[in-house]
Amino acid sequence: MFGFNLFLISMLATDICVADTQVNIVGLFSNKAVVMINGGKPKTLTVGQTSEGVKLLAADSKLATLQIEGKTKQLGMGQAASVGGSSAGASPSVTLYANTQGHFVSDCQINGASLKFLLDTGATTVALNSADAKFANIDYKRGERVQVGTANGVVTAYRITIANLKIGGISLSQVEGSVLEGGSPSIVLLGMSALNRLDMKRQDIALTLTKKY
Repeated sequence: MFGFNLFLISMLATDICVADTQVNIVGLFSNKAVVMINGGKPKTLTVGQTSEGVKLLAADSKLATLQIEGKTKQLGMGQAASVGGSSAGASPSVTLYANTQGHFVSDCQINGASLKFLLDTGATTVALNSADAKFANIDYKRGERVQVGTANGVVTAYRITIANLKIGGISLSQVEGSVLEGGSPSIVLLGMSALNRLDMKRQDIALTLTKKY
């Protein structure tokens, strides 16, 4: 299955402009990362090693820090970055890869705070639990208080506006959100208030999000 996933990632890379340096993370270890550069064969980089303009600065089992054409990028398992010759007017995009359950889970930043999110087309807004909202410096109790039904029954929620939401190179401002009191949802649900502002293109295990506005 691992080899099959690598094949799919390699096929997807053929759509990337050759003027860019495209890097996919396909393996993470302590002080090492397995990368695919511009759709080539997987290669293992150790910290400090450079290949085709890509230098590995740091790595552990969760995250790799890379210098790509002079720009520093942090990527998790299955994530990708493209740096270089895209035209100045090109819209920013990010590619996500489905996990073994078929879900798209990745990292985002809300008001500068790093959080995990689950892409959820069934959610109307970007939904957070109250602890994550506090971590993101959202004074959610100033929002409109409403009652919403969940799998755990009816709970109190607050309608809020997220000042800034970042996913990779995509940055969205003034995104409608909701904060639920308690620990649910366990991670941020990236709902349609954000997804409506993105083009979504899926091919096999990969989903590419491109900013529309």
